[in-house]
Amino acid sequence: MEPQNISEVSEFLLMEFSEAPELQPLVFGLFLSMYLITVFGNLLIILATISDSHLHSPMYFFLSNLSFVDICFTSTTVPKMLWNIQTQNKLITFEGCIIQMYFYILFASLDDFLLTVMAYDRFVAICHPLHYMVIMNPRLCGLLVLISWIVGVVYSLLQKLMVLRLSFCADFKIPHFFCELNQVLQLACSDTFLNDMVLYSAATLLGGGPFAGILYSYAKIVSCIRGISSAEGKYKAFSTCASHLSVVFLFYCSVLGVHLNPATPHSSSSGAAASVMYTVVTPMLNPFIYSLRNKDIKGALKRFHEILGRKGQLCWGR
Repeated sequence: MEPQNISEVSEFLLMEFSEAPELQPLVFGLFLSMYLITVFGNLLIILATISDSHLHSPMYFFLSNLSFVDICFTSTTVPKMLWNIQTQNKLITFEGCIIQMYFYILFASLDDFLLTVMAYDRFVAICHPLHYMVIMNPRLCGLLVLISWIVGVVYSLLQKLMVLRLSFCADFKIPHFFCELNQVLQLACSDTFLNDMVLYSAATLLGGGPFAGILYSYAKIVSCIRGISSAEGKYKAFSTCASHLSVVFLFYCSVLGVHLNPATPHSSSSGAAASVMYTVVTPMLNPFIYSLRNKDIKGALKRFHEILGRKGQLCWGR
């Protein structure tokens, strides 16, 4: 079959988790619930961090940025999926697919970078506590977040341009609930060698690099904690890392579980289900992990709730 020029491609067909009509309301309700919990939970973290002066520190500055990125990350894929189920229309325009893929790569990269920055923050806090506020000054914190955004934007733009140079065959079925880069590349009729080289090189640098940074930070943290004499001091130091470690474990295990699977037709459906872990489940669980294991966050949320309650009483009193 002759390859079709990229300018002639108009639509892709996104395949859902189940073709059974009776299961569609269940899938719709499940993903809608997870999406609302994700948005509401992460928004609460952001509002609590902004409104409470006790949380105006580097750690919570990075946490609020992570919460914002998680809201955007989930909003890139889930609303389109819900719309497709509601309208019984699985099509996505070529332009819409490219845009979705661009933002998906951007926010996935930002998640990765911010988790690395947060690991470095914990390393400085535990290994250099006396110089923490000097090292993690507002200028450095803002610069780290800015660099994360710049690298994420450049990388996602590069991948977008690499896809735009391809031509595609007549089969436009993507065995996924969103336009995942690997799945889109498999539909190309033209040579994807250069795309694969860029993809794997970037995965090594932008994926392996931050992961190595996290491992290095925690190796240093473990070394510092072992040097603490009291058991209470060790527990207190480790407890400040527990939430971040849980999020890192969830994110990297789900990502590796998806991308280490061979991209075969038999594994596409399982890959789509596994990708839900880091596109939907992990962003949904982040607020719970940080709020349930963090006294400062729980206190800030309680004070934020009291403020809202007082304002509500004033409004009703009027």
